Amino acid sequence: MKPLIIKISDRDNVAVAVQDLPAGTEVLPGIVTQDAIPQAHKIALTDIPAGADIIRYGVTLGYAKDPIKTGQWINEHMLDLPESPSVENLPYGTNLKPMEELPDPPRKTWMGYRNKTGPAGTRNLLGIVTTVQCAAGVLKVAVEQIKKELLPKYPNVDGVVAVTHPYGCGVAINAPLAPIPIRAITNVIRHPNFGGEIMVVGLGCEKLTYDRVLPPEDITPENVLTLQDWPGHDAMMQAIMDMAEKKLKKLNERKREELPLSELLIGMQCGGSDAFSGITANPSAGYAADMLVKGGATVMFSEVTEVRDGVQMLAARCPDAHTRDRLAQEMKWYDDYLDAGGVDRDANPTPGNKKGGLANIVEKAMGSIAKSGTSQIVEVLSPAEKPTKHGLIYAATPASDIVCGPCQVASGIGLQVFITGRGTPYGLDISPVIKVCSRNELKAHWFDMIDISAGAVATGEATIADVGTEIFNMILDVASGVKAPYSDQYGFHNDMCIFNPAPIT
Repeated sequence: MKPLIIKISDRDNVAVAVQDLPAGTEVLPGIVTQDAIPQAHKIALTDIPAGADIIRYGVTLGYAKDPIKTGQWINEHMLDLPESPSVENLPYGTNLKPMEELPDPPRKTWMGYRNKTGPAGTRNLLGIVTTVQCAAGVLKVAVEQIKKELLPKYPNVDGVVAVTHPYGCGVAINAPLAPIPIRAITNVIRHPNFGGEIMVVGLGCEKLTYDRVLPPEDITPENVLTLQDWPGHDAMMQAIMDMAEKKLKKLNERKREELPLSELLIGMQCGGSDAFSGITANPSAGYAADMLVKGGATVMFSEVTEVRDGVQMLAARCPDAHTRDRLAQEMKWYDDYLDAGGVDRDANPTPGNKKGGLANIVEKAMGSIAKSGTSQIVEVLSPAEKPTKHGLIYAATPASDIVCGPCQVASGIGLQVFITGRGTPYGLDISPVIKVCSRNELKAHWFDMIDISAGAVATGEATIADVGTEIFNMILDVASGVKAPYSDQYGFHNDMCIFNPAPIT
């Protein structure tokens, strides 16, 4: 018999409904629903007095505003948010899983594009990056012309990507926080999927000048093109076409080769989450992450507000004080950033998250952390920084899907696994995105948009290891160019939303 509810920890005094439960349903001996419980929402397993802890994942999600009876539906309006955990003097190294205890990867090589330095490419793309939004319109038109007239001549090149963004001018370019967006653009120019070929298009009067994103030796007529230098539309377009063709000729010589997992860098992100995300999809993705790490790959997870309430759990997986201190530093920076904006971490959950059973940011964070797996955290990065180590990386970014994704791309991910409970057509044009959902109902609804469903974990028809292995194998297939996720098949690619906390003038 399939379970009606799921309880995570022995300490929990609530459970999650596997499906919509009518009032009067006996979910466990002696526990009968007092209300209709929507799928993924919580039911009280015992009487909970006013002010008492409401516990899921063995963690206090909040405190009951009023008395709650056994069998009653618990929603977001019934909890008071607990205090945010302190980041001071966090214990570290208390939960370090040895590498030999991680699950063995079924495959240890993949087919990628080796680069001179850094991780290998999962795609062979011509990336053309703007220095300012003013150049975006011209570049987008030029890229369509390149795809139509030039790309068919170079069959080994997978595509042409216009990397446009809202930064570059009308900004306080020397502000203390300006290095964040500048670092992102600098690192995107050298993304592993671009094969070392640099092509940057500027306007000519912007504040983000070439020397802020390129070293002197790379600021050459072969690599940079200034629109204001060209007399009119036709000359401008021809200049872009001529430069692009030279780059395409070089990229066309690249070939996939068998590579170790140590040359693969992937990102984990979740969005449109529900209460099943932390039960089915995120733990399955975490299992795949553990396999990748054991095989030598580098796995990145992010989203500050969606790990903040579990910071003590992450610190326990930091092997040394330096890594713990970097984690605390990034958490503190974001606390101050939110405080300056007049909000706290609980501004994060969306109406869709709440409709999917997530009461507050604490509950969301407990599920979000699961996608990181169980391995040690070997490095902590600021937004858009590149990793220097192999293994599990915490890359501090905003939780917003369309900002986190570009931050991870700037850090060099060749592929992203995106976990969702409510559904989203999100995608990236630089790095392919594999979509994993938490419920079979969503997979049935978006049968040709979701790549993998972890819903069978909730119904007992599959294990986390089963789905995690499926995710692992698809990661390698997509990275190797054997499969294309739905987001790439349809060209569902979001804009490059660079994180810019600096002032706009």
